[in-house]
Amino acid sequence: MAIINKSPKTTKNAVVVKSLNQLEKDLLTKQTDLVELKRGHKLGELTNPRIITVTRKEIARLHTAIRVAVIAKQKENK
Repeated sequence: MAIINKSPKTTKNAVVVKSLNQLEKDLLTKQTDLVELKRGHKLGELTNPRIITVTRKEIARLHTAIRVAVIAKQKENK
């Protein structure tokens, strides 16, 4: 039986180190995008309503990344 070496799976979302300020800017832009997407959906302009769900999940990921950065900063100050 041959042994097949599989390379470790890489995720689609590569870990990118960003500063806390950059994460907050990204969060603000995603939140304004979400408001515009919801408005467009109500008016019938939105062709793919799934993008609303994707944007909400991206906002949640940004909230998590911000929280991790704040906790890391607090531990660093101790």
